[in-house]
Amino acid sequence: MKYAMYQMDIIPGDPEANRDKIKRWVEAIVTHEKPDTVVLPEMWTTAYTLPELDRIAESNGADTIPFLQDLAKSYHINIIGGSIANQKDGGIYNTALAMNREGELVYQYDKIHLVPMLDEPTYLTGGGDKVQIFELDGVKMGLIICYDLRFPELARKLALEGVQVLHIVAEWPAARRNHWKHLQIARAIENQMFVVSCNRIGHYNDVDFAGSSMVVDPWGDSLVTASADQEETIVASLSMDDVPKVRQNVPIFSSRVPGLY
Repeated sequence: MKYAMYQMDIIPGDPEANRDKIKRWVEAIVTHEKPDTVVLPEMWTTAYTLPELDRIAESNGADTIPFLQDLAKSYHINIIGGSIANQKDGGIYNTALAMNREGELVYQYDKIHLVPMLDEPTYLTGGGDKVQIFELDGVKMGLIICYDLRFPELARKLALEGVQVLHIVAEWPAARRNHWKHLQIARAIENQMFVVSCNRIGHYNDVDFAGSSMVVDPWGDSLVTASADQEETIVASLSMDDVPKVRQNVPIFSSRVPGLY
């Protein structure tokens, strides 16, 4: 499965401009790279304009969900649609989206872990549902958001259910870039699955973002790593046969003794 991740700078507080930017990018990348799946970063419609979200967050994904569905269907690609500021049920959620090639919304996930360091709990409501698996092109996949990466239980739950690719969409700060890189490698090794991440670059509200989007294979080797500060597309091809091979060679799942943990 061929992936293209858009490590983008985000126009703060302007969802329409960011959707236009994504549309132009998808049109170009489909022509030049012909990916099966594209990945966008966290909160790409608004950036972290948290005090403004009560005004600019969309209601139940009313604008961005059909926008991504149209792109997926028009170009016959899967889309890991990053996440959006999403007003519903009396709160504002950080909601991640996944569409298949037919333009169907196959999964949405509300970020469980809100970031104290970025003041998320003041403005956002944490998700109340467990992470779940979904499938694209017959491959079992998972999707988490940024700070979720620090909580290994999420990735392990998905791995135990057979997930082969874990996606991480993020606006991870440069101050903790070292954590960003090494936690991804750890999740890939300990769960023997691909980890595909898409982070943003740029600067907003006294925060520099880390870039360094990655694809890590089930052995823990980085197939590709983006720059720390440049807007760019990174491309990688994932061989799904690698997951069962690694899990057979180092059979950690059959070696687990969870009753003693």
